[in-house]
Amino acid sequence: MPNHKRTTLALAAALAGPIVVVGASAAYAEVVDVNYQCVTPIGPKGAVSPIDIKSVRSGDGYKLTMSFQKGVSSSPVELGKGAMNPSAVIELGGAETGKVQVSGPANAEAIPANTPIKISDLSGTYTPKKSGKVTFTAGV
Repeated sequence: MPNHKRTTLALAAALAGPIVVVGASAAYAEVVDVNYQCVTPIGPKGAVSPIDIKSVRSGDGYKLTMSFQKGVSSSPVELGKGAMNPSAVIELGGAETGKVQVSGPANAEAIPANTPIKISDLSGTYTPKKSGKVTFTAGV
């Protein structure tokens, strides 16, 4: 696919991103506003969206899901089917440090010009290496 038809989403937390604490008990999450930046064929774009990060135990690890709570910035031109390929990083804190890559599917349908863009859920897997409470924060 030509480069001008691809949109890469990079999330940058300007404020503290959503935090999920994983420990022996159920995970605790707080939805917070995150300022993120997109690199698009028409130049850099940014917006603020409430983002939630959830963790669900899956075998020895956790499936992490980052969800945008509302449609965000719009494009002045139509984004064709498959033009947007969302991805982000979730930063680990607390008992562990590091990053977890999360990604989501490309847009299944064209997104009309000047329409708020709803970013699909992004997911990835986190496997604990240490015991203790671990936090997840939307990162770059």
